[in-house]
Amino acid sequence: MTATAASTPLSTTVRDRAAAYVRLAKLSFFDYYLCVLVVAALLPAATREDPGTWLVLLLFDLGWVGVVAATVALDDVTGYRDGSDARNYDPAQTLRSRDRKPLLDGRLTLRQAIRFGWACAAAGVALWSLAALAAPHRPWWALAGAALSVVISVQYSYGLKLSYRGGQEAVILLSTGLCVLVPFGLLNGEMTGAAALQCYLFGLWSLMVSVYSNINDVEGDREAGRRNLATSVSPAAYRGVVAVLSLSETGAIALAWALGAVPWWFCALLLPVVALRARQAHHGLRAGRVLIARRQGVTIHRFGVVVLVVANVLLVHHG
Repeated sequence: MTATAASTPLSTTVRDRAAAYVRLAKLSFFDYYLCVLVVAALLPAATREDPGTWLVLLLFDLGWVGVVAATVALDDVTGYRDGSDARNYDPAQTLRSRDRKPLLDGRLTLRQAIRFGWACAAAGVALWSLAALAAPHRPWWALAGAALSVVISVQYSYGLKLSYRGGQEAVILLSTGLCVLVPFGLLNGEMTGAAALQCYLFGLWSLMVSVYSNINDVEGDREAGRRNLATSVSPAAYRGVVAVLSLSETGAIALAWALGAVPWWFCALLLPVVALRARQAHHGLRAGRVLIARRQGVTIHRFGVVVLVVANVLLVHHG
């Protein structure tokens, strides 16, 4: 399908058009937005009881929805233009649903997708600005983190096209990790070791979905000129990188305990997450079932959030 073929959208009713925009924004993939639950559970009890805290969290999360929607919408625009989405979502080559890509079947035009992406980015910035104004603290590193997250997210596959120039993995790790650090800074004012650990874990959990997708998409991405780790190194070297990333989860947890950031029992609660990560590595790196490993990454992310919420509540209660 060419850009010309998509000049007139197939979606004619308001309901169809709205559904197409929902799919363009990937709203069914809600894992990113669970960050506020982790942050809320990590805050002191007195802060959680303040209604203003929940206003800040709500504004931040809605703004984060806007930033992510802009990122994935503009990513779809680039993927449509260079043909990588058509190849990576070819029904003859993959079981991944093309329904997630409304540009491929003409439900939306490129112009509509681009306008939607920039409108979402503007809404995200506005809502984050309101969150900062409503917050009790505004440390420079939290504000800088928010600005960095917007810039690198929107430029992920559009504009600077960071994911095409070797920055894909760094952007995913940083942007999703910052969605824990920024609201925690706005509400707590000071960084803690436990928050730093969870900033890394949250970013890593998102990345550990993407790295397996990249194995599946490597040929389409290479043809489109996307330079990420999967297209830049040999398959064996890439599997080694993914293995190191998987092990870094355990390393970060152990380091946090060694530095006194979290107690031993906090680390013990995360052991099931580590076990699931090993199972994911078996499927993706040894058995070659990369799309199964990808789905397991989503499950691990969601399960990990539940574990962190419980662990944080206990940590705050017992000090």
